[in-house]
Amino acid sequence: MNGVELKTCLRSGKKIFGTLLISQSPAWPKAVAGMGLDYVFLCTEHHALNRETLSWMCRTYKAMNIAPLVRIPSPDPYAATVALDDGATGVIAPYVETPEEVRALVGALKYRPLKGERLKSVLAGKETLGPKMVEYIREFNKNNVLVINVESKPAVENIDALLSIPELDGILIGPHDLSCSYEMPEEYANPAFVAIIDGIIEKTRAKGKGFGYHKGYVGPGIEQEIEWAKKGMNMILHEGDILSFSYHMNRDLNTIRDALGESKENGGAVTV
Repeated sequence: MNGVELKTCLRSGKKIFGTLLISQSPAWPKAVAGMGLDYVFLCTEHHALNRETLSWMCRTYKAMNIAPLVRIPSPDPYAATVALDDGATGVIAPYVETPEEVRALVGALKYRPLKGERLKSVLAGKETLGPKMVEYIREFNKNNVLVINVESKPAVENIDALLSIPELDGILIGPHDLSCSYEMPEEYANPAFVAIIDGIIEKTRAKGKGFGYHKGYVGPGIEQEIEWAKKGMNMILHEGDILSFSYHMNRDLNTIRDALGESKENGGAVTV
């Protein structure tokens, strides 16, 4: 799936499926090849992926027709252009709260290669590009996808202003930070928290943008994930390699320990 196809799906409401991948093993692309993924979520905000490795991952998955979406460390337009240079189909910008941040990211993803004062002038409506440059920029950036993380109360309060920016392609909820911002830490099944997500889904889809929620191994179960998908969530982001490994290994090893009368303390667990 290329960027044009991904944007079309996000905006039309068609369901797309992806997962978080941070494993750098060359065996991993083969492992996910048969999963029917439309995109992969490569996170450089919370995980230590160096630029060269990230670029190999982006280009490998892109060659497999799986769109690589890279979450950058901060909502920095320059970091966004680096991710694109490294092969990302799209950028997920974390902890975005204001329209100004979105517009700066729009400049980085939708108006390349313009930068600096000229770009600021164009984005502010103080300067109009000529037809040749408009067409060049449109073609140059047609596959670039912009998704922002909504993960704070101020972002939710600004949701109408964020969604009003035409070039924004989608919203992705950061559930942990969002629950903490509302003083409901990790209370993902709290009816009040669920109601907040329901409201964002409704507003996002009404504006013709994609909506996603990263379902990890904690929080709402698959039933809630399916329910939100029925309500309009179309960017299905389910678990991840490290999340699934941790959850399933803990579950299975605890089952074995219980059956054998062993305690987990005997395993010599350490925090790294």
